[in-house]
Amino acid sequence: MTSMPRRSLTIAMVAGEISGDNLGAALVKEITKASPDVTFVGVGGPAMIKEGFSTEIDIETLSVNGFIDPLLRLPSLIRLLLHLRDRIVACGADCFVGIDSNFFNLLLAGMLHKRGIKTVHYVSPTVWAWRQRRIKKIARTVDLMMTLYPFETAVYEANNIPVVFVGHPKADEISPDEGRLNQVPIREQLGIAQDEVVVAILPGSRAREVDLSGRDFLATALLLRASVTRFVIPAANRKRYEQLQIMLAEFPELDGKVTLLEGQSRQAMTASNVVLVNSGTATLEAMLLRKPMVMSYRVGKITYGIVSRLVTTEWFALPNILAGRSIVPEFIQDAAVPSAMAGAVRRLLDEKEASDVIATFDEIHRLLKKSGDPGAEA
Repeated sequence: MTSMPRRSLTIAMVAGEISGDNLGAALVKEITKASPDVTFVGVGGPAMIKEGFSTEIDIETLSVNGFIDPLLRLPSLIRLLLHLRDRIVACGADCFVGIDSNFFNLLLAGMLHKRGIKTVHYVSPTVWAWRQRRIKKIARTVDLMMTLYPFETAVYEANNIPVVFVGHPKADEISPDEGRLNQVPIREQLGIAQDEVVVAILPGSRAREVDLSGRDFLATALLLRASVTRFVIPAANRKRYEQLQIMLAEFPELDGKVTLLEGQSRQAMTASNVVLVNSGTATLEAMLLRKPMVMSYRVGKITYGIVSRLVTTEWFALPNILAGRSIVPEFIQDAAVPSAMAGAVRRLLDEKEASDVIATFDEIHRLLKKSGDPGAEA
């Protein structure tokens, strides 16, 4: 009697941000390595497509921020939600992996879970920081939570939700010496002299983030131009590049001092002495590259009014949360003024102050490298 051939798996994934696309790409690569005949469906970006993922829509369609943005786009998001639900069910998906984009992906996971599809959420919502009641919805809709950071597992274990700490792929991808060893060749590649004082500026990957923080960051650069010889600004994609070009035209005093890149955020940070960064995944990468940083967080006034009343954590910057103390200067909302941020950057350009910060980054990197294989868990 001949055995039945093994049916190949179909895995649905949805990533709605550039950071989620990068995580998804690493996951697709590992799954494909273990099971080359797996079929993927859903939504991904350039990094996932490069690994052989076929996307249904442009990933930017799902890029929403705060409370107001999702509400304004609710009709189109609902249409997309229903389309993806039907598409994933129709193709007989064995599993759904929602990668970050919590508002959208947890709704979709709930719909698919009711139809008997196993659901995984990759990147824990910040239930440990605010809106803890979300944990009940997660318990009803998610079969497995995969967390990037070790401290995130406790809240799921306490609520009997299957959880695994897989670590952040970048912690394994970036070696402890990468930022130091690659600075010289990266500067040569970007046309930056080795003796220049360089600040990398990362205002965010979303249009709204750049709208809210871009001009403040450029005004900060203006205040630093006497002591900093080069500002390197990596735009997340072509749309952000064009958006930043328009903003830079408002600051003619920075002509000749700014290198605007499309992509290449790691190269920009590697070339730098200090990083001025919007809150988000870029703070993790700057930390792993051992780059002292100043972090700013600015959202719409209504969103901030809601968030500030619900957040229970003391810090916003990921390195501070992981360290359990303040090692990265934070400038939140109205405190994110150019003069204050410029002063913090100047202090970090002092090598002694920077070395103390980098020593703590070393400790955190070792902790994050204690990771499993996300491909195996999925």
